[in-house]
Amino acid sequence: MGGYSGEHDISISSGTQVYNTLDKKKYNLYRIVIDRKEWYCLTDNDNRLPVDRNDFSVTIDNERVVFDLAFILVHGNPGENGCLQGYFDMLGMRYTTCGFYTSALTFHKGYCNHVVKAFGIVNVARSVLLYKSQKVDPEGILKELGLPVFVKPATGGSSVATTKVKDKESLMPAINEAFGESEEVMVEQYIKGREFDCGVFRAKGHKYVFPITEIVPKGSHEFFDYEAKYNGFSDEITPADVDTGVATQIQEISDKLYDLLNCRGIVRFDYIYDTEAKELYFLEVNTVPGQSAESIVPKQARAMGITTEKLYDMAIEAALED
Repeated sequence: MGGYSGEHDISISSGTQVYNTLDKKKYNLYRIVIDRKEWYCLTDNDNRLPVDRNDFSVTIDNERVVFDLAFILVHGNPGENGCLQGYFDMLGMRYTTCGFYTSALTFHKGYCNHVVKAFGIVNVARSVLLYKSQKVDPEGILKELGLPVFVKPATGGSSVATTKVKDKESLMPAINEAFGESEEVMVEQYIKGREFDCGVFRAKGHKYVFPITEIVPKGSHEFFDYEAKYNGFSDEITPADVDTGVATQIQEISDKLYDLLNCRGIVRFDYIYDTEAKELYFLEVNTVPGQSAESIVPKQARAMGITTEKLYDMAIEAALED
């Protein structure tokens, strides 16, 4: 848990939730915090023991502890972008998420959108991908996409540094803010509609497509931004109160995308449904979705009759079988 991005604290919440939920009589559990300054094992009395990155081990009471499995709960860099997955692949250690290639692709919103669009099974909003090393043409962006638009880091999550831009004067400040979080920024066409999420998970040869959730921002929050997600300014309705046909469409597309993108572990797909045009648009894939007490995927699993503890047990068993 932890990580190098603005999602560090959210990741700690997810890791703590999993650590507190799993049966410590069944598993030997260790909390490993990934930080830019150090990687360390956090003991129950909050002591920090250094992680040996040569073999991802920890020395406790003069005994070297090595691990059978990494339950990856690092949102963003380096846990969701393929870096940790590649590291564990080289060590020959199993983990609970998608593999290196899928993680790297799906983490990059711009690249992933092009791949998903090529599948031809769901709409993808028009967008412009910007690079920090290149000159930005705001007039060209607005001519291509119009207003309003969403500006977001191309490699980031939890809506960190994400802005809904309604006028041209606000475009460059939003782009600069997003560049503070990522070397690449995506400016995306605004689709007015309802936001839905759907979790998918394969375990023991069976694929679970969870009931969908609708995200309804409250108050002054116009979209599911960081504050709406984590400070109670949204309603997350599970199962979503929506036409059965729409719910089925979202579940069927999520089911297909899970396979087409070669996903593993617990994955969440996000969409916008344009209620006027009655068209569904793909937003993004979350290969390390939040697992804090109020996160979306555990709620979806519970709505399906799977307890949170059982969900995490299944994630571990599936990863050890791969």
